Amino acid sequence: MSARWSRFGAWALLAAGLLGWEFLARAMKLSALVLPPPSAVLVTLWQGLSSGYLWPHIGQTVLELLLGLTAGCALGLASGVLLGESAALRRLLMPYVVTSQVVPKLALAPLFIVWFGFGMTSTVVITALICFFPLMENTMTGIAQVDARRLELFRMLGATRWQTLLRLKIPSGLPGILAGFRVAVVLALVGAVVGEFIGGSQGLGALIIASQGMMDTPLMFAVLVLITLLGLGLYQLAISLEKRLLESRMTTLQKEIEK
Repeated sequence: MSARWSRFGAWALLAAGLLGWEFLARAMKLSALVLPPPSAVLVTLWQGLSSGYLWPHIGQTVLELLLGLTAGCALGLASGVLLGESAALRRLLMPYVVTSQVVPKLALAPLFIVWFGFGMTSTVVITALICFFPLMENTMTGIAQVDARRLELFRMLGATRWQTLLRLKIPSGLPGILAGFRVAVVLALVGAVVGEFIGGSQGLGALIIASQGMMDTPLMFAVLVLITLLGLGLYQLAISLEKRLLESRMTTLQKEIEK
């Protein structure tokens, strides 16, 4: 099956699902409080966007997501490089790193609120901690599992440890590192929304809690649609970045081979 037909099938399945949902909601005369039809959700979404009501919440969530993603990825990449380069450090610290990750961040959220207060800071910290581990793990694994023959070649050529890291280990582990980044991007959105559930006064997560309190189910579904679209858009951006970096790496390798 071609890519065009696959995309068509995916859109057709989505349309069929929405039409079925609309038909059942109207045929069974379900209350909008229980399950609003897609048309009601779309109207609510359009009204929220056109009136400007939703934009500050979208901006807040995007800002927290970007700050948390940047901090978490920077820390994850640096930690992955350090642990991948040092087996002794990896044996010493990995049990603590894993232990820190198995504790649910939602359980730590009250502590973050005590330490950092309500608002953006707590949400950014939760987001950073959630998206830290995938990139750290993939970076560490990619750097530690370089082809031994290529590593020996660099040693024979007299390359320094820094040169080996920059010219061999990171480029060789780039596919795995970027795969970790893709996972981190998705988890960053989860972290931002969860953080807003607990301590946010603004943002899409806080708006879901507010709509629940107002018993405005169409608004809740509209916000969920926005979160879904935002997540899909960020994931596609991560895939585009991954393709560009991998293509650049292949071009560099071809030039080195030609030399």
